[in-house]
Amino acid sequence: MTSSSFPRSITLPASVCEQAADYLEHAVHKAIDGAAAPWRAFRGADGDHTFAVPLVEQAAGCLLVLAAESAQSLRPSALRALCGVALHLRDAAEAVRRPAYTPSAW
Repeated sequence: MTSSSFPRSITLPASVCEQAADYLEHAVHKAIDGAAAPWRAFRGADGDHTFAVPLVEQAAGCLLVLAAESAQSLRPSALRALCGVALHLRDAAEAVRRPAYTPSAW
């Protein structure tokens, strides 16, 4: 099989991209492994908020690691916001990877 039936990119809302870029910058400063590539992509979006699915998954993972490492030092509202962005990214990636439901005829 040479091609996948799943979309290879995701278009995200601008506000999520901006928040993700800010949080990913913190992840880069904390030296969280794998945060640099998604940070550069989200930071350089410039109006096009379409990203490869694996990059979005990588960003979500980095933000969840950042949340876990920062849980003791962040205010609860800041931690909720960080987790919210991470989960939004994760859910968006899962949504495009999940096969569409097609009821079969019996």
